[in-house]
Amino acid sequence: MSDRIHRRPAVSPQVDYGDAVMLHDTDHLLIELVPFFIARSEDDQLACKIVRYDKRAGWQETSISLQEPALRKLHDSLTSHLLITKEESGSYIVLRADGSVSSESSLSLDQVARAISDLLQTDGIVEHLVGVDLGAELAHALRTDLRLGELHEAVSELATYLRRGTADESIYQGWCERHSWAFGNAYVVNDQVRSISAGDRIDLLLPRSLGGFRDLIELKRPDMRILVYDSSHRSWHWSAEVSRAIGQCHRYLDVLHSEVGLSGIRDAPDVIAYHPRATVVIGRSERWSEQQHQALHGLNRRLADISVISYDHLLAQARQTLDLVRTPDSEDDRAVRPESEDFDDVPF
Repeated sequence: MSDRIHRRPAVSPQVDYGDAVMLHDTDHLLIELVPFFIARSEDDQLACKIVRYDKRAGWQETSISLQEPALRKLHDSLTSHLLITKEESGSYIVLRADGSVSSESSLSLDQVARAISDLLQTDGIVEHLVGVDLGAELAHALRTDLRLGELHEAVSELATYLRRGTADESIYQGWCERHSWAFGNAYVVNDQVRSISAGDRIDLLLPRSLGGFRDLIELKRPDMRILVYDSSHRSWHWSAEVSRAIGQCHRYLDVLHSEVGLSGIRDAPDVIAYHPRATVVIGRSERWSEQQHQALHGLNRRLADISVISYDHLLAQARQTLDLVRTPDSEDDRAVRPESEDFDDVPF
């Protein structure tokens, strides 16, 4: 279960603050950590103040402030040292394959290669490794670490676009093309195919890992509305933008069924689309009420082969995938895990 984090505006318009975190509390001493979010020209930055209250001296206050670069160094240092708290005295090589990877600290392949090269030049390290079979374990650790870094960076990138209010559809198109895994573990790398017939060009065509049948993704801007409330009938209905997107997908599905099907696209016969599904990604749902989420679920259930989700739902699915990679099930559980068919299991 994750902690609930509150971000509240401070007196300064450039600063928000979070709830104080109690680090230490006794009859005569209280130590708290207070997080601050500082608006910058490119991105928000996190800062923290560690405050010490001496209760015996009339709650006399002393404090120290840490900016984001120092906080990241502190985080990385604590993470590494906590991993060896139960080990014996000695020197340790800590491979960050435990899921505690940040976009700032994730390593590129070149950085990993340089780090290993420097490590092998350390006195005595080669002699220590001779005769020890670490090949498979080391390769697995490095692959895991790099994959976690890639997924974490992708999730952070999408979250940043949404937080900044980026509305350029082409930016989200590029992100989805690079990270088609965000649409569920049933999908593998997306196709380069876009034109399915003369005059019909879709945003994304995703092959399922089982069978290779294609589904399509239609992307719209995140600043478009999804639902509209009809007060006279006390009901929610699709916005005009969503209705047009559904109609657009309906045409694409007809084309895929009649002109592609099991025979494949004319210029790409291996691209088959047998009874395809379509997903429309549009708008935001971050501030929705429970009634709006229920309305979206109900309206989606009454559509055939088309689903509508928000960019916040897509972000939630990406975060869920990252969490699954960080804390994988046992081999037996993974072997029988079903491939997700839609977004019903996403914690919206």
